[in-house]
Amino acid sequence: MMMRAGATPIGINYGQIADNLPSPARVSWLLRSMQVSKVKLYDADPYVLGAFLDTGVEFVVGIGNENVSAMVDPAAARAWIQRHVQPFLPATRITCITVGNEVFKGNDTELKANLLPAMQSVYQALAALGLQGRVNVTTAHSLDIMGSSFPPSAGAFRADVVPYMQPILSFLSMARSPFLINCYPYFAYKADPGNVPLEYVLFQPNAGVTDTNTRLNYDNMLYAQVDSVYAAIQALGHADIDVKISETGWPSRGDPDEAGATPEYAGTYTGNLLRRIEMKQGTPLRPSVPIDVYVFALFNENLKPGPASERNYGLFYPDGTPVYNVGLRGYLPPMDYSRGTRKAVPLLALILIAVAAITLSLS
Repeated sequence: MMMRAGATPIGINYGQIADNLPSPARVSWLLRSMQVSKVKLYDADPYVLGAFLDTGVEFVVGIGNENVSAMVDPAAARAWIQRHVQPFLPATRITCITVGNEVFKGNDTELKANLLPAMQSVYQALAALGLQGRVNVTTAHSLDIMGSSFPPSAGAFRADVVPYMQPILSFLSMARSPFLINCYPYFAYKADPGNVPLEYVLFQPNAGVTDTNTRLNYDNMLYAQVDSVYAAIQALGHADIDVKISETGWPSRGDPDEAGATPEYAGTYTGNLLRRIEMKQGTPLRPSVPIDVYVFALFNENLKPGPASERNYGLFYPDGTPVYNVGLRGYLPPMDYSRGTRKAVPLLALILIAVAAITLSLS
């Protein structure tokens, strides 16, 4: 597939749950050679952020679930931003902070209760540091927050999620922040391969499914999932919040009982998704709003727990070889280029990290 000239209009999740990944300096070369313009992290790794100084690449950084409750304390939120975000601005384009990831997927009631106060605290800390409007605050959800998702117009959040979601939506509306959702049509196919049409989940030609309420036709599951989230948000009184796909992907390998986890299907899913992004296509409910997608993930991550598929979502192997060909060709410099070390980052980045540490010790 040929990509248009200029930056690739796709985001990529850069996960690091592995012990064999190239250094951030080498990854910076790889992503820039692919002309990728947006990267999402699950933390705020200073070596990654330092490796992208003055590159123009836009970053989403994350506060892990284990740190969410601590962020309720305004002083802790401010200190986190002073250490992990402020030193890198504006040289590294950090535009969003995700507070937690898929919080409502688990059973931690304290974490669920602390999510919104933590988001508010981080938002207020950004304002106090003069960064409001430059860095927005949100959180990423898994699709299992939905109690109903078909037809899309009947989309509704789970009853147990609604008490948390209502005020979170009010916050997102006030802060003008997006609603992030992790959508994996692969999960639906894996759960019921006999009844979920492969063409429908892989963006291949098919008759589609018509929503009997809106008469809108859906020729792929991903768009139906996104529009069901829009409907759920609207049902709680909000029509002014954009939905962005913070994760989607297809595994190239899986366990014997994981139907469809093949390089062929992974390449078809990702390649067809890229074509639709290239077309600036919107969903049937919002056709004029191009879908905003972060593909999962950059590399296969060999230390991820769970079934084999979890370790095989990468576009690339750790040596920079594409797992399958969708036209995203990049250049990963050899080991000796960056001395093969995780800490091979520009001197300025190391200075910024040191300044951040000193700032914290004095505050």
